[in-house]
Amino acid sequence: MSKYYYLIAGLPELSLDDNKLSYTVSTFREELYPQLSTKDQKLIDLFYLKYDNENLITLLANPDQDIESIGLYTKDQLLDLIASVKYADEMEAPKGALSYMLRFLTNYFSDAYADEVVLPENILTSLYYEYALNTKNKFVRSWFGFNQNINNLFIALSARKHDFKFRDQIIGSDYVADQIKNSNARDFGLSSSLDYFNTVVRFIDEEDLSNREKMIDQMRWAWMEEITFFNYFTIERIFVFLLQIDMIQRWLKLDKEEGNKYFRKIISSLKDEVQLPLEFRQK
Repeated sequence: MSKYYYLIAGLPELSLDDNKLSYTVSTFREELYPQLSTKDQKLIDLFYLKYDNENLITLLANPDQDIESIGLYTKDQLLDLIASVKYADEMEAPKGALSYMLRFLTNYFSDAYADEVVLPENILTSLYYEYALNTKNKFVRSWFGFNQNINNLFIALSARKHDFKFRDQIIGSDYVADQIKNSNARDFGLSSSLDYFNTVVRFIDEEDLSNREKMIDQMRWAWMEEITFFNYFTIERIFVFLLQIDMIQRWLKLDKEEGNKYFRKIISSLKDEVQLPLEFRQK
């Protein structure tokens, strides 16, 4: 296992309430990523793939649209990937194309999702989490599992509170996801197996949605620090640093008023009946 003594010793201490950053998600990729071993770069890649997922959905809707440049793949590379699946009889998939993206695009262009009530971006996210959860790194695997559970609980508890359907919005097929989708118990039968279940329940009662999301991020932050407490100079500590600057960066972009608008929009979109936008029906 690679050790990064000098790199980690030179990283600044971070707090979720920081009002400025020495590094951003972009500068991390430019300055710190090249100093990692090839094996550890592949772990960090799992973080950046979330931007590629967003870009892939954007380009499926509009190939001429500008995309976020933080991801691993360029616009041309993603367009080539899309074309290779759409015109599979004429083209081969680019070398190194990721299995979960190929699976998503294959089903997308074969109309396998035509009868789904879930938006394509949610399907892709589910496949992405499934892919990330297969990593051999225990911390990174735990991080994705923890986030999947938190997000699923947030959706389900909010849905119960506001009386709207949620089962089609739950991602994953593990025990926790299955319990949330199928259990009618008040706690989905999970309060004894998830030590943070009651904490999430308390968050749901917070009416200020921006504050609620901040509390969830604080819980994520504490979880990361606890899990990696003894990982002094390893890739896990660097992964945590990247996750933390991502959180801080997001909050620096959101003031309280805009945060409330953003999170109320999330709730509203979940309450509405999910319909595929027109652009996703036109292949």
